[in-house]
Amino acid sequence: MPSEWTIRRASVVGAAVAAVLGAAACAPQETPAPTPTGTDACAKENLPTKTPGRLTIATDDPSFPPWVLDNAPESKQGYEAAVAYAVAEQLGFTDAEVTWVRVPFNAAIQPGPKNFDFDINQFSITEERREAVDFSSPYYDVRQVVVTVEGSPIAGATSLADLANAKLGAQVGTTSYQTIVDVIKPTVEPAVLNTNEDVVQQLMNGTIDGAVFDLPTAFYITAVELDNGVIVGQVPQPAGETPEQFGLLLDKDSPLTACVSQAVDALRANGTLADLEAEWLADVAGAPELA
Repeated sequence: MPSEWTIRRASVVGAAVAAVLGAAACAPQETPAPTPTGTDACAKENLPTKTPGRLTIATDDPSFPPWVLDNAPESKQGYEAAVAYAVAEQLGFTDAEVTWVRVPFNAAIQPGPKNFDFDINQFSITEERREAVDFSSPYYDVRQVVVTVEGSPIAGATSLADLANAKLGAQVGTTSYQTIVDVIKPTVEPAVLNTNEDVVQQLMNGTIDGAVFDLPTAFYITAVELDNGVIVGQVPQPAGETPEQFGLLLDKDSPLTACVSQAVDALRANGTLADLEAEWLADVAGAPELA
């Protein structure tokens, strides 16, 4: 049997505990400070860039006109160089706060951490690539084009059927290569080259009958890189499919993706993208369509 002292002590302790619990229940609970409203997550000072206060942009080396002139993106000369700086300005960065790095095309689209905030290098937006990287809203609608040289067996081709037995080539990892495989579907195994320079060299050597590039690149290569270069024609857009579009490439699940897309959308809405396209890509109209 518990002693009277033990019972009395238990009663006192129980009363004290009840009093403490009651006071705690009645006391106002401390709540976390509310998140400030009206904060602009896309304001420059809130952007988690690779280097605080700077925007790191990547492109390939070399990069070609009309996308980048003289392989110098920092000059702002060329459609993609100009778009990159327009996006930077939209995000609040001055020209002096932009840093350029060089990343090969095929390396950029691979999974893994990036050393840039975004990369601009004619990256077509595809669902397969979205598994490894992020894309911004599109900044350019693109067509794929078959290129050759005078005297080639396909120089006079007017349809995809005329390309059935052609040896075609394209840069590895590009939608130009996928266009050969999925749309043109030649009976001859296509050549897969590391860079567009390699593709041009193969054309010059006669190792391949023709090659596939995006339309602006095709115009530049036939005018400047190839002797007697010929644009055979634009590859038809498959019925019911979304037109091919270029987007800025970012790290997978990048915290910058939404803000970069917002910047691109603003440039499309205010006419900047159209103005830059007219300035740098005006000469790429009029390529014939392949039936």
